[in-house]
Amino acid sequence: MIYDILPWSNMNDLISSEELPKWVPGHLFVSSDEHNWKGVKCRGFRYQGLDVEIPPMRDFMVVSYRQGATRMDRKFDGPWNSTRCAPGDVSLLTRSQQSHWTWPDPIDVLHVYLSEQMVSRVANEVMDRSVTDVRLHDVLRTTNPTISTLVDAIAREAEQQSIGGALYVEALSIQLVVCLLRDYTSVTFHQKVDRGRLSPAQLRRVFDYIDANLDGSISLEAMAAEVNMGAWNFSQRFRATAEQTPHAFVIDRRIRQACQLLKTDSLAIKQVASVCGFSDQAHMSKCFRAKLNITPAAFRRSASSTPG
Repeated sequence: MIYDILPWSNMNDLISSEELPKWVPGHLFVSSDEHNWKGVKCRGFRYQGLDVEIPPMRDFMVVSYRQGATRMDRKFDGPWNSTRCAPGDVSLLTRSQQSHWTWPDPIDVLHVYLSEQMVSRVANEVMDRSVTDVRLHDVLRTTNPTISTLVDAIAREAEQQSIGGALYVEALSIQLVVCLLRDYTSVTFHQKVDRGRLSPAQLRRVFDYIDANLDGSISLEAMAAEVNMGAWNFSQRFRATAEQTPHAFVIDRRIRQACQLLKTDSLAIKQVASVCGFSDQAHMSKCFRAKLNITPAAFRRSASSTPG
């Protein structure tokens, strides 16, 4: 069956996954649209034979064949490619790329759409360099059990409301992107190679954030977010720059502030511990003994007995 191709007015306009059925009509049997997922979406379609052109898409698309086998022809930035796709096979379509697909037989497929922001974020962290562009290779058919398993797991989460579903799907999608980056992508980097350290401006932003939040909880993820990095990447760069881990640095800042407060009698030791972000007085005492080989009470007595 041949479908008329819908015209689009501007080839530079990128279509969303929600718009794709206008160009590739089929029966929707699973969807993640109602889930609060970030950077990833999943849809399952039952298609009859089609001959369709797809405008450039906003997202990267992974197609996993679930049921039915068919000859598949696709034109993707070059000559036509032809193969036979069946359950267990996977097709890839990079973002912002026009494509033309045709197949004669009914098939059920799962689509996973990955946003540019999510793919770039994972690429930046995995490759430890600043990425300007990621493109999927022209892969009409590959057999990769890892990709198929991850797509199936994401689809199962789309079909049900499970505890921690959004967090679980985020972990699955990160694994999927890493798998694609290893074997199926071309990556363009910024010309200036990052040497694995934080810049002075980045370090100052992190220091300012820590000092402004010493009285509360300071997570590794929150510190990393100040410089738009993933937690692992930030931790490595911070350690290379400051010559200690972020956690150790935060403890040192808490102790330094506590020492300043203990030099006066205005606050009880328990209050000092709270103001400086220690979980309790015992936690502060443990940190003081480890770093300064003295208790907070002994430090206060020593400071008060020191002349002027």
